[in-house]
Amino acid sequence: MQEQRYTIESRSGGRGRLFVPVPFDPDAVWAPKPVHHVTGTLNGTGIRAVIAEHEGQRGFLLGPAWLRCGLKPGARVSVVLAPEGPQRAELAEDVAAALEATPAAGAFFDSLAQFYRRAYLRWIDATKRRPEVRAQRIAEMVSLLEAGMKQRPGN
Repeated sequence: MQEQRYTIESRSGGRGRLFVPVPFDPDAVWAPKPVHHVTGTLNGTGIRAVIAEHEGQRGFLLGPAWLRCGLKPGARVSVVLAPEGPQRAELAEDVAAALEATPAAGAFFDSLAQFYRRAYLRWIDATKRRPEVRAQRIAEMVSLLEAGMKQRPGN
């Protein structure tokens, strides 16, 4: 997935937070998703964030620690963003096909934080030498995702 680079003026995010606008549509640039978890840098410092709507504008909020480090609302910031974690285009063909065949499960998978996506994929990849078990696990993952389960029960 292509990273996006831009410089923009930060704003107050309310309650001691900083809001950094995102001047592009992540659905158009990367892929349509209910939630965009991103990783990258802000003025060269690593960040992880969720792109969301704030006061009618798309962007991400940063906590009070950023303000304590000297960053102020109104400051121009250099931002580099990319989608975080495994993306649908990077999945094994069988997993991608199963998620495509069940749109509700696919949309829920896309909305999960990378930790949950990676856990499901590790569980499935642990069956590389047993294709019949792999198919069963993919079917179980799709069923759990369709039911809105972030992770397998007992994990």
